[in-house]
Amino acid sequence: MPKRKNTFSSWPSRLAQRAVHAGWDWVRRTGSVTAEHPGRLRFGALGSGTRLAFPLGTVFGEPWIHLGAHCVIGEQVTLTAGLMPDLDLGPEPILRVGDGVVLGRGSHVIADTSVTIGSDCYIGPYVYVTSTNHSYDDPHQPIGKQWPRMEPVEIGPGCWIGTGAVVLPGARIGRNVVVAAGAVVRGTVPDHAVVAGAPARVVRRWTPDGGWRPPLRTPAPVPLPEGITPEQLRALSALEGGAAADVPSTTAPAAPDAGGGGRAAGSAEPTADD
Repeated sequence: MPKRKNTFSSWPSRLAQRAVHAGWDWVRRTGSVTAEHPGRLRFGALGSGTRLAFPLGTVFGEPWIHLGAHCVIGEQVTLTAGLMPDLDLGPEPILRVGDGVVLGRGSHVIADTSVTIGSDCYIGPYVYVTSTNHSYDDPHQPIGKQWPRMEPVEIGPGCWIGTGAVVLPGARIGRNVVVAAGAVVRGTVPDHAVVAGAPARVVRRWTPDGGWRPPLRTPAPVPLPEGITPEQLRALSALEGGAAADVPSTTAPAAPDAGGGGRAAGSAEPTADD
């Protein structure tokens, strides 16, 4: 039988662990970059409320990087303008990030020529956005030694880009577009579309005349009504499970459909006949 360790003998380890965690939290808070505390970085623009989390990824060409207000830049995010540090890239910004943008941990935005990310985009972790791609025209030269191709990239406002997606040079992503995790995007993506795959293809799209095609499989989430209090939310959560069965129903009874079935009135779930 193993001997039981005296719990009091481990207090130095616990104390050291707490000290390490507290110290690391202090380092992360102190090392983060904001407009008030930019450290060594001198961005062309850094909006109020924007924070670059520590530890930082690779950042260079920051005079040609404009970050909007209230952005969240995760840990180890790479932001670069130009092929290498210490270049003069002219009077105009190269990388523009709008207000309210979230860039997830470990993402890369490589702007050797113009890259624009619209406001209120949410970009998941480990996403790669680049305006540069290697060329392989000369079969006798190593690919890494051949001059790369560059094309501007534009991501419209309100987009959601999933984990591990890749946005290639020349991509033009419209407004309120969903890019599925792991998708590889090139070319033009229309507004209000969902794209997936490698290469990415439109799998769903919304238009003013036809709505979503194909139709959504689940009903839209219902937002909380204005003025609801935390106490009311807790009371509502207590009704879940068995307790909810004791509450009288206030919903309308199921209405028979044209075929005589029992599909509930107002159901948003499509059937095979929809």
